[in-house]
This record gives sequence, structure tokens and C-alpha cells, in this order.
Amino acid sequence: MPSSGHLSFITALVLLSMVPAHSQTTANPATRPTAAQAQPQHPDPALIGQPAAQSERERRAKAEQQLKTQERQRILGVIPNFNTSMIQDAEPLSASQKFHLAFKNTLDPFQFVVTGIDAALSQNSDDFAGYGQGAQGYAKRFAASYADAFDATIFGGAVFPVILRQDPRYFRLGTGSFKKRFFYAVLATVRVKGDNQKWQPNYSSLLGNLAAGGISNLYYPPGSRGVGLTFERAFVETAEGSIGTVFAEFWPDISHKVFHTPN
Repeated sequence: MPSSGHLSFITALVLLSMVPAHSQTTANPATRPTAAQAQPQHPDPALIGQPAAQSERERRAKAEQQLKTQERQRILGVIPNFNTSMIQDAEPLSASQKFHLAFKNTLDPFQFVVTGIDAALSQNSDDFAGYGQGAQGYAKRFAASYADAFDATIFGGAVFPVILRQDPRYFRLGTGSFKKRFFYAVLATVRVKGDNQKWQPNYSSLLGNLAAGGISNLYYPPGSRGVGLTFERAFVETAEGSIGTVFAEFWPDISHKVFHTPN
């Protein structure tokens, strides 16, 4: 049986065959466009000068370029500052770009240096005594410290930002009074930009820190586990994040005054 599309085409042919020949070749003067109607329509003056909407591919390419610039940012040439955007209206990141940024942070060599120092300090003060001492105790502390940082970064910087459509980066303010910039940076622990570029509660960071604290119960010694310790670790991660954003906000100013680098 012919499809509905074929039936419509056949019907159109039948109707055309019923039209008198002269009516097909001679236009009705009443239907001819006037000179005014034939003129091309001018664009709305209100739209003149406005940029055309970017395509998804163009936005993705622009975000990728901005991300590459971020990934070259280091404090003192050593400490990674990849999660700080110097552009307030930077393009939102795609899901793959959020995961890329999170893994970039966790796999940076400096992260392993920090982990080694943290494990050494922990062993020196005999934290997590269940791990013991010696090389074996140090290895366990090193693995636990790295796992804490890895989980917090992946969950708070990629998994939950993708699910909740939030941007894991810190958007540096760069101008204004010290007080204004200080509180702006501190608020980053509880406020974040969504992928729609509007401010919203920073659920991603909070849930990421709680997830990391909960997972740590799987590998910490029995005496260092529990709900209370989970929340304690989440609070510590949040506080450290707040210190990090304040440092990211003011480091360019410090670098400019001390090393005369561009601000």
C-alpha cells in the first residue's frame, strides 16, 4: 500500500492536471507583487550590531581554548592553579572537560609531593596509629592521603558538577576592595556558578567532600572511622578549599608586587 507521502504526491498531481492550461502559464495581475512588496526587507534596526548566536561547536572550542590557558597557570611556577578562571564569563565546561580538569589536578606531580609531605607529617605525629610505623606505615599513610585528595577532587570537581550541572572552577574577581574580594573568595565554598552561568549553592563541593569522607572509612584504621569523622574530614576539606580560593584570588596581586609580574 502506498505510504501517506506517496498518496499526497499523487493527489497533488491529480489536482494540477485539473487546472486549465492558461491559468498555469498566466499569472493573475491581482497576485503580482507591487514594487514596494518586491523590495527586500531590511533587518530590524534593534538587531543591527548584535553578534549571531554561537553554535554548540563554537562554544565548545572556545571553552577548550580557555581551559588550555588555565592549565598553564602555576603559582611560583610549581603549584598548579588549574581550577581558577581569570575570565568571569568563561564558557561552561562540558562533562568531558570537567573530568579532564579533575584528572589534570589529581595526576599533577605536585600532588604527589604534597601527599608525601602530608604522609611524613602524619607518621611523625603518629596519626592513624593503626597503620604502624616504618616503611609500611608510611606507605599506608601515603596511599590514604592521596586517596582522600583524589576522591574529593573527582567527586567534587567532576562527578557531582556533571550531575548537578555546576562549574567546578573558581572565577577570580580581581577588582574591588580587599574586604569585598576576600568574602567573595570565601563564599566560593558555598556558592558556585551553574552551567547556565548563574550563581547557586555549591552542592557539588559539599557532596564531594562528604563522599570522600565516607569512602575513607573503607581504608582508615578502625579507630579512625565513623560518621563523626566523616563529617570532620568533609569540614577540613571545605576549610582547605576556602583557604585555596582566597590564595587564588590574591596571588596575582602578591606576585605583581613581589616579582613585578603582570597582574
